[in-house]
Amino acid sequence: MGKNKTEFIVPLWRGCNLLMSAFFALATYVQINDPDAGFWMVGYAIPAGLCFLISCHPQITETLPWRRVADLHVMVATGFGAILGWTLYKEGVTHIFHQEEGREFCGLMLTVLWLLLCRHSGRGGVGVLRLCTAVGIAVFPFVAWIYYYINKELRADWPEHCTTAL
Repeated sequence: MGKNKTEFIVPLWRGCNLLMSAFFALATYVQINDPDAGFWMVGYAIPAGLCFLISCHPQITETLPWRRVADLHVMVATGFGAILGWTLYKEGVTHIFHQEEGREFCGLMLTVLWLLLCRHSGRGGVGVLRLCTAVGIAVFPFVAWIYYYINKELRADWPEHCTTAL
């Protein structure tokens, strides 16, 4: 009963990062047949690697190389996300998962959100609020992917390269 709360927080935090590493690795793989695959593969491979490092050694977020790579990725992804977001807004897109640009926008924002959540997580440990947020975010992309995979009618208008990787 009197267990220290870090006994369950650290393993869950590491597990969430391992799960996100797997998701970003899977996202990297499915870009293989995209017209601009190189850009998106790098965009997902970097967070996959950063998350994997956290799952192995949570204090790595306090090292200068990890922070610089993460900060650069957040900056670039935010810039491209802003451009895509503005394009979607100007075009009045409401169902963003039905548009390739909308899915790209969501992927960029997911990487930004996750890397910001991870920032300085090794400094003073991960609190319960950050952990609960991480669990919710880590589960969401898998649930959404499975939902779209099961409901083929939702993918009916997607271009072929978005439906043939898996």
